[in-house]
Amino acid sequence: MSAHSHVDGQLPHEPEKATLEGRNKVLGFWLFLGGETVLFGTLFSAFLALRHQVLGGPPAEELFNLGLVAAATLILLTSSLTSVFAVHALHTHQVKSLIMWLIITVVLGAGFLGLEIYEFVHYVHEGHGFTTSAFSSSFYTLVGFHGAHVAFGILWISLLIIQLAKKGLNTTTAPKVYIASMYWHFIDVVWVFIFTVVYLMGKVG
Repeated sequence: MSAHSHVDGQLPHEPEKATLEGRNKVLGFWLFLGGETVLFGTLFSAFLALRHQVLGGPPAEELFNLGLVAAATLILLTSSLTSVFAVHALHTHQVKSLIMWLIITVVLGAGFLGLEIYEFVHYVHEGHGFTTSAFSSSFYTLVGFHGAHVAFGILWISLLIIQLAKKGLNTTTAPKVYIASMYWHFIDVVWVFIFTVVYLMGKVG
């Protein structure tokens, strides 16, 4: 099936739930996200406990550039919106639009990741290395762990785009797209908490 054609009209409105296997995959992924929530919660707790332990390094209120972080946040939240459009295209069986929105999501995710890498390099030059203090270690662990999730999501969605272009949309590929969208929304929500707890609270002291 061409990536530019529409899928067979016999597919249901929600093809990701058309089979028992697809429904089990969605349910299983919800359980996985529950575990991820606990893991991130632990990292947030560690950061909150250590965020004032700066030793000789720069404190958060002097270090963080909210303009850069706000730009990265806007990019990532926009990618969440394009992911919503991708799921809408999935439910309306528009393969061409689905692939287009997934590509845009990947590009935006890569833009966010690029800004985060730039941010980390800048902080290191400012004397905020991974081992500078307990604050810096907890910061890089939390934010870097989220960045690794973004990188994984970019790779995952990129592979799905290739699969969709080759095989089209069916009851096998649809659950994969839907689950990848769930994952992407999850890391976007986690970033909102990071932006609030790490950066905004860091600026106000």
